[in-house]
Amino acid sequence: MSLKPEAVMSLVMEAAEDKKALNLIALNLEGLSLVTDYYVICHGNSETQVQAIATEVKKRAEEKGVVIKGIEGVSTARWILVDMGDVVVHVFHRDDREYYNIERLWSDAKVVERV
Repeated sequence: MSLKPEAVMSLVMEAAEDKKALNLIALNLEGLSLVTDYYVICHGNSETQVQAIATEVKKRAEEKGVVIKGIEGVSTARWILVDMGDVVVHVFHRDDREYYNIERLWSDAKVVERV
């Protein structure tokens, strides 16, 4: 049984929270993107924290049977992208998040309110 995109999004948000991810948000891209349904975006204050967040996201997703389609940026840990198909996680270093500001690029997307 595979998880629905909403469940994967919640799962990875919990994993990021457990590693003290900062400014954690999820954007609902349904109807806006042909590539994915959700972006989860957060940042860490150091390369070590960025790697820890991405590692925990990957671990928790795999434990639930979610297929990781790709991971980019692990070696530099400035912007790690974890692609799970319907959910894409962006883990930034604080400085790089401010610079790229991808939330602005997807300003039409709805921010997912967590319950």
